[in-house]
Amino acid sequence: KSLFADENFPFPTVIALRAFGYEVLLTEAGKGEQAVPDEEVLSLATSLQRAVLTLNRKDFIQLHQSTAVHAGIIVCTFDADFQALANRIHIAINVITSLGNQLIRITRE
Repeated sequence: KSLFADENFPFPTVIALRAFGYEVLLTEAGKGEQAVPDEEVLSLATSLQRAVLTLNRKDFIQLHQSTAVHAGIIVCTFDADFQALANRIHIAINVITSLGNQLIRITRE
């Protein structure tokens, strides 16, 4: 599965997801530390056919509800145990055939 981490998503979790074999791009790629609007993040991720990884639950849940087509949105609760967060993401999305148009919620246990 191809993923797209927004600018506030923890990099150690990205590294752990890559170790699971996921291709994870970062929002900052080509944006040079710019604050990228959420709508643009979702649009770019969708154009690249990648699901968004974010801690910004409120705004991305609203975007999911107002956007007809996207490549998937994975909203996460912050967890300082970055490996545990990556494990929960992996468990949740590994069994899903397609993330397209889905909202996946990852919470702390």
